Amino acid sequence: MIVLAIDTAGVDCSAAVYDGDAHRLRGEATEMIGRGHAEKLMATIDAALDAAKIDLSAVERIAVTIGPGSFTGIRVGVAAARGLALSLGIEAVGISTLSILAHMVPNQGMPVLAAMDAKRGEIYLQRFSAALEPLGAAEMTSLDEFRTLASSGEWQIIGSAGPLLSDAGAVTESDRFSISVAAMLGAEAKAAGKPTPLYLRGPDAKPQTGFAVSRA
Repeated sequence: MIVLAIDTAGVDCSAAVYDGDAHRLRGEATEMIGRGHAEKLMATIDAALDAAKIDLSAVERIAVTIGPGSFTGIRVGVAAARGLALSLGIEAVGISTLSILAHMVPNQGMPVLAAMDAKRGEIYLQRFSAALEPLGAAEMTSLDEFRTLASSGEWQIIGSAGPLLSDAGAVTESDRFSISVAAMLGAEAKAAGKPTPLYLRGPDAKPQTGFAVSRA
């Protein structure tokens, strides 16, 4: 199975082509842009396809990061994945960014706590077994609760929230999600309908309903 994976959930705009039968990456393209994923995504996909030396028509599955992460970026990626899947007549699957982080641990063999700094004293986190199987759903918790959980010493911790364990005021770096890992997980994932964003917090922008003009 040829999988096209795309990631717009963080500061990167990434795409990769993965051969699920051969278990190997065929090509990838990544640019750290911060914002503006909508303007960059299609060119990034083209670059990944060029690197893999295949045409879009050869893709058999789309995989997309669904969050948690950038509210706007996630919407861009999920919409693109759905549109490509529809036009190609193939399935699309969603991959959690926390799952990607868990699979990026340098040393496997112990349970993993994937934890992202969600700002405002809150943490996006998910527990994984030593075999990297999810131990419950992704959640948003407080920094204090994260510290209590991590204090047991049983977890290998990965993600931007790590520095907050020793310094609550630490300036954390943005999480970056390996597009090759996303592609691998996309090849292994079971189809479960259309991918949908994994928002653990609502958008900051709220409609100003108090200024709405009533219709006659």
